[in-house]
Amino acid sequence: MPHKSKKYADATRRFDRSHLHGLVEAVELVQSLASARFDETVELAIKLGVDPRRADQIVRGTVALPAGTGKTIRVAVFAAGEAATAARAAGADVVGADDLVARVQNEGFLDFDLAIATPDMMGQVGRLGRVLGPRGLMPNPKTGTVTTDVAKAVTEFKGGRVEYRTDKVGNVHVPVGKVSFDGAKLAENVRAVMEEVNRAKPAAAKGRYVQSVTLCSTMGPGVRVDPTRIRPTEADQPAA
Repeated sequence: MPHKSKKYADATRRFDRSHLHGLVEAVELVQSLASARFDETVELAIKLGVDPRRADQIVRGTVALPAGTGKTIRVAVFAAGEAATAARAAGADVVGADDLVARVQNEGFLDFDLAIATPDMMGQVGRLGRVLGPRGLMPNPKTGTVTTDVAKAVTEFKGGRVEYRTDKVGNVHVPVGKVSFDGAKLAENVRAVMEEVNRAKPAAAKGRYVQSVTLCSTMGPGVRVDPTRIRPTEADQPAA
């Protein structure tokens, strides 16, 4: 069993871990419990009532966070010609075609957080499946990372678009910002993710779809969120 720090143990004693909190309250609690010396990431975990062993119940896609992620991501683009030029102009960190494929395959180059590819490059990029796949870096049309408009994809992902996908037990984990964010901005990001995940509900999913929602910071304990209290209320609105 992994060892928990004294700060973590102290944090768990400061609130009722079984209580379902409203979203705004949960965000404030997560921020107050963060004790690391760095700006911790706030993570949203959603337990879904799906069977990810069935292909028709895998929940996967991307969502644009209104307030961004607070993280600078390195984007690699597999493209040639005009698409490569457009990717560089949009701010891609690494751009290449066969040369980039060879660099990843032969040198183990993986100094990037996200990979985007044009459809015509997928024949070559497909050979990197064993390298990129286990790291979650394989471009995929379902997540918008295989596209002819690489400039738009680079801009969106650098601006705060994130991927989500159910893990082997039906959980979705998505970073929704930093502890230093304004609480209202974090809540806005959480709502955007929840709306997208609900929209992506598989037709084959039966029973209750969203089974639990939890927020936590990188080093902090999980705070349970009431799924029925995520939509904004009058109390959440700023005073006139």
